[in-house]
Amino acid sequence: MGQDHIRYDILAQDALRSVIRKVLTEVAATGRLPGDHHFFITFLTGAPGVRISQHLKTKYAEQMTIVIQHQFWELKVTDSLFEIGLSFSDTPEKLVIPFNAIRGFYDPSVNFELEFDVPLADEEEDGESAEITAYPVDAAARPEETGEPKDGEEKKEGSVVSLDAFRKKQ
Repeated sequence: MGQDHIRYDILAQDALRSVIRKVLTEVAATGRLPGDHHFFITFLTGAPGVRISQHLKTKYAEQMTIVIQHQFWELKVTDSLFEIGLSFSDTPEKLVIPFNAIRGFYDPSVNFELEFDVPLADEEEDGESAEITAYPVDAAARPEETGEPKDGEEKKEGSVVSLDAFRKKQ
């Protein structure tokens, strides 16, 4: 196989992350979510550029999932990250989350999900390849719940792109 001088892996990752960036930019512009849309965003708390309070960092040492739905404020989106105000147990918090730290994005109102297999800090050393997957999700057979489709359904395959090039070379 020839060498990939175009770097499709990087282009695919950027394209998938731009979906999240575009959606959040539109929400920031209007200050609200359209229709019944709401988002679950899972990110690595220890990734470079992530800024959360020490309380949240202690509680969620590796990753956490935030829900953007009814109460959020000061959503700001740049090319590389987003900032948002959310309340945790009635305590307001400001979070700064780089797009590269995101492991998952899910909008249950339309069963749409993006997954990025971003390795945790302790997983980076094991040499396994990282992958990203993007696919519409059938609410009856979410991959993380069962891994198998329900009776009478076809198995849905995702698009998988290897991200070995992003690994730190040792």
